[in-house]
Amino acid sequence: MVEVSVIGVDVSKRVFQVHGAAADGSVVFRKKLSRPQFVQFLEDHPRCIVAFEACGSSHHWGRHLQARGFEVRLIPPIYVKPFVKRHKTDAADAEAITEAALRPTMRYVAVKSEGQQSQAMAYRMRDMLVRQRTQLVNALRGHLAEFGVIAPKGFVHLGKLIAAMEDEDTDLPELVRDLARRQIEQIEALTRAIEDQDKTLRQITADETTAALLRTIPGVGPITA
Repeated sequence: MVEVSVIGVDVSKRVFQVHGAAADGSVVFRKKLSRPQFVQFLEDHPRCIVAFEACGSSHHWGRHLQARGFEVRLIPPIYVKPFVKRHKTDAADAEAITEAALRPTMRYVAVKSEGQQSQAMAYRMRDMLVRQRTQLVNALRGHLAEFGVIAPKGFVHLGKLIAAMEDEDTDLPELVRDLARRQIEQIEALTRAIEDQDKTLRQITADETTAALLRTIPGVGPITA
C-alpha cells in the first residue's frame, strides 16, 4: 500500500472532507467523514503531516493532533486559493490544501495555544461591543436629527444629545423622548460592558510577559499590546 505523506482537511462543523496524498502528490484516498468518524480515522491512521487552512477551528484541531504525534501545517487561505481547480467544492478545497502543503517553499501559520485564542477572543469581544455602541449612537443621532436636534459625530458628543433630549424647551414628541431614553440605556449598558472588557484586557497584558513588555513602549496600551 502506498504510504500517505500528507492529509489535507477541509474543516466543517459536521462534515470533513479528507484528501490523502503520497510524497509525489499522487492521490491515495478521498474521504467524506462526520466529526466522530474524522476523529476515529486519525486516531487509527499512521502519523504523518496533516494540513488545514488556517482558521479559528483549525487551531483547535492542530493542538488535538499535535498532542497525538501528527505534524500539523496551517496554511493561510490566500496561499491555498491558487491550487483550487475549477469549481470550489469541499473536495477541491481538501485537494488544494494537500497540494499546497506539499510545496517546499510554502509558508505556514503557527498553531495557537488555548491562551492565545482566549486573548484574541477578549480583544474581538471588546471590538464588537464598541461597534455596537457606535451603531446605537449613530442611530440616535439620526433619529433626533429628524426633529432638529443636531450633535457632532462620535460617542464623546453623546452628552450633547442627551442634554438636548432632556431639555423641556426642545420640541420633541413624548414618544421620541421615550424611545431615545431606551437607546441611551442600551448605550450605557454597552459602555459598562466595554469598561469591564478593558479591565480584562489590562489584566491579561499585566499577566502575559510579551504584552507587558510591549506596554513599556510609549503610546502602547493594553488594547494595542
